[in-house]
Amino acid sequence: MTIKTVLAVLGVDHWADDLSNAVKFCEGHDAHLTALVMSMGAVPAIATYQAISTAWLDEQQREIEHLGEEAAAVKAELRNADLSSDVQEIYTEFAWVDDDIAERSLYADLVLVEAQTARNEPLRKRVIDGALFQSPTPILINPAKKSMTTSPKSVLLAWDSSNEAARAARQSLDFLKASDTVHVTLIDPVSSATANGEEPGADIAAYLARHGINVEVDRVPSGGRRVDEALRQHALDVAADLIVMGAYNHPRLQQRLFGGVTQSMLKDSTVPMFLSR
Repeated sequence: MTIKTVLAVLGVDHWADDLSNAVKFCEGHDAHLTALVMSMGAVPAIATYQAISTAWLDEQQREIEHLGEEAAAVKAELRNADLSSDVQEIYTEFAWVDDDIAERSLYADLVLVEAQTARNEPLRKRVIDGALFQSPTPILINPAKKSMTTSPKSVLLAWDSSNEAARAARQSLDFLKASDTVHVTLIDPVSSATANGEEPGADIAAYLARHGINVEVDRVPSGGRRVDEALRQHALDVAADLIVMGAYNHPRLQQRLFGGVTQSMLKDSTVPMFLSR
């Protein structure tokens, strides 16, 4: 996948560092940056039957005006960048955030969530629900304060022979090709003719190698740890600059090897994560 349009989601109150990192990321990929400034309005207080609180309406107006001011500040910052860009602003109720993000994700190659937005848990969850589970667009979440490198030296590809993992591998090929080494990582793999094959990880390693990627297959025993703990520790062991993995949100998939891993990885990983579904 060639990255030519990046949708960077910015919280209305804390965005300066995220915007700076998004600009550096897009410059590295020669990509257009769409900065999406989000403000989530509170649920209105009901003063009387079918009557909306006047105080809430006043607060809503203040929030809308504040959003406009911050969006204008983002535009001013981007005018100083040598970059193709545009700024969009959304004022929406909490319940509709994921729908709004999903709609705009359709027109991007990648949704970028930098550290300030990643630390905003309500917004981060809605971004993931909208972009990842309601659109075909992958997400790159960078919990670190420094900008995500365009050429990660070491990449951990979490592999379980699923459609989600395969899609993540394909959509992240730009990053995999730019890396020094891709560690195809399997936790407690089981040989199976219908899934992992007789030599777990060998097939995906061969596929990636044909793209000119240097691959190592790491079959990691969990040792009684949860899968997410084993993945995070192995990411530290191989000094991974990026974790690539498939994401799961369907109840039927919750019993799969990686089915219960997505949320805990999103919450606790300190390494940037490329997620696809």
